[in-house]
Amino acid sequence: MVAKAIHKNSKRKFESLVVVNCAAIPSGILESELFGHVKGAFTSAVKDRSGKFEAANKGTLFLDEIADMSLAAQAKVLRALQEKKIQRVGNEKDIKVDVRVLAATNKDLNQEIKEGRFREDLYLSLIHISEPTRPERI
Repeated sequence: MVAKAIHKNSKRKFESLVVVNCAAIPSGILESELFGHVKGAFTSAVKDRSGKFEAANKGTLFLDEIADMSLAAQAKVLRALQEKKIQRVGNEKDIKVDVRVLAATNKDLNQEIKEGRFREDLYLSLIHISEPTRPERI
């Protein structure tokens, strides 16, 4: 709900809001989903395919459960944020993207960093918004 509200109240509201549940996509497929691929990049890549970053160009990409993403995928997301460029799997050609990335997780990212499951440099590149705590019910 927060991602939708941010998107709808921004200058990007007339562009796409693309949602990706990182926990629901196997790690071997996630990079292709996010960045696309070229024909022949892997066995089932029978044609070129754009990814979620390209689909969200000029709009917003919401990465739900970002802490479930592999370290390799995190590195590519960090590169996309820093350089505003992506590469489709199996290609070396850069594609410029203008995407606002929003992310969420239910995990403690500080603990994930300590345990080597989340990149500290990606964490430091994020602006953190915490959900307000709800009062306990009696």
